Amino acid sequence: MNVSYQSTRGGESGLSASQAILKGLAEDGGLFMPTFIPKLDISIEELAGMTYQQTAYEVLKLFLTDYTKEELEYCINHAYDSKFDTEEIAPLVKADGAYYLELFHGSTIAFKDMALSILPYFMTTAARKNHVENEIVILTATSGDTGKAAMAGFADVPGTRIIVFYPKGGVSKVQELQMVTQKGENTSVVAIHGNFDDAQTGVKKIFGDKEFAKTLEERGFQLSSANSINIGRLVPQVVYYVYAYAKLVQNGEIKNGDEINITVPTGNFGNILSAYIAKEMGVPVKTLICASNDNKVLYDFFQTGTYDRKRDFILTSSPSMDILISSNLERLIYLSAGCDAAANKAFMEALGSTGAYTVTDEMRAFMKDFVGGYADEKTNAARIKALYEETGYVIDTHTGVASAVYEHYVKETGDRTPTVIASTASPYKFSHSVMEALNGDQGDKDEFAIIDDLCKAANVAIPNAVEEIRNAQIRHTRESDVDDMEKTVSEILLSK
Repeated sequence: MNVSYQSTRGGESGLSASQAILKGLAEDGGLFMPTFIPKLDISIEELAGMTYQQTAYEVLKLFLTDYTKEELEYCINHAYDSKFDTEEIAPLVKADGAYYLELFHGSTIAFKDMALSILPYFMTTAARKNHVENEIVILTATSGDTGKAAMAGFADVPGTRIIVFYPKGGVSKVQELQMVTQKGENTSVVAIHGNFDDAQTGVKKIFGDKEFAKTLEERGFQLSSANSINIGRLVPQVVYYVYAYAKLVQNGEIKNGDEINITVPTGNFGNILSAYIAKEMGVPVKTLICASNDNKVLYDFFQTGTYDRKRDFILTSSPSMDILISSNLERLIYLSAGCDAAANKAFMEALGSTGAYTVTDEMRAFMKDFVGGYADEKTNAARIKALYEETGYVIDTHTGVASAVYEHYVKETGDRTPTVIASTASPYKFSHSVMEALNGDQGDKDEFAIIDDLCKAANVAIPNAVEEIRNAQIRHTRESDVDDMEKTVSEILLSK
């Protein structure tokens, strides 16, 4: 049965998967959603014996129904190959009673690789299917990981360019070095004078400028997105939750049909929304634990039903979660409103004009499977240290938030349901903060000296993604004010 896509704000409907992926964002500012969430048409027992690539096909075929079997297999096999440093692609590690789903074994050592390794193949296949002759310009905002993962995927891909905006001073040193040393003649990186929300809002504003789109069209360009607002980013993330459940069954950790909980460190809400979609497809998930850092706008939302971005933006040691406008929450709002696009649009307009909205009691009841929690900086650091001292397992600062929130959840509820914790980045990506958690203040110590210390503590080889930036040439130095982002895009594309 074919799945088509429509905007969460009602302006567009009837798009194929490839059309939705190419557009990225709907013309009315909404996000594309499938007309229904398909159910898995294969048993967990069968999935349990499958590789990650085979599992990916069984999930993706249900959402990308205008892609042929050959096209999907081409995308999957080119995405999930030797660029991942483990055969399992997403291994599960048991530590202190929970199962850490390691999503950082790709080329940029963060979970964004899981979807951004395949998006370029989705995109170029979609361009061929839809006879697109324009150069596709990937325009994206990053809180640290999406930018590098997207550039790594799209670097020197024919018929594409990519422009990444990141908040200057708002990402880790390793994250910044990974971006500004990125090779590829079609890549551009811009540090903005603002935070991630400013970058994300600026990118959405550019997408909404019809005159600018017309100007680009005349010059042979069309914009698309690599953020998780693109449905082509979201759907591949569903795969690893299906895979994790099947592997727990295969490994005898649970019986088929047993429920699990899933804990996700959450910023833009895409990763945990993917876990919810996996549940709707038939994976037996009991509770979705949404873990926030000091920017606890999502925790407050699940506590009160009011989403309020009017608060101080706090820079933390988990920068990929330093977000006050969680774009993908719009998809859950849309679903909880019974797919009422007009109602969803009114909520989003209220967020834009007043900075807040409050959902109905019926909508809150729809979201009953979600539980919010948060961990401040002190709690996060203490949890990283405690887990290491108890088990020898080292986690990064985002996974630390999730682990701390999960620990608190168990103490508060007594719920001992087997739990998967999304481990979203290698500790090497945030080595300074991780080593401070383990050994105290690192002062002005060189980043790579800290990385070497972490290697000794973790007893895990330093990933190639880190080694290759140790002496890499800085290639991108452009900066921009938030109000000049469109002008910057214009200069990059039209001045050549």
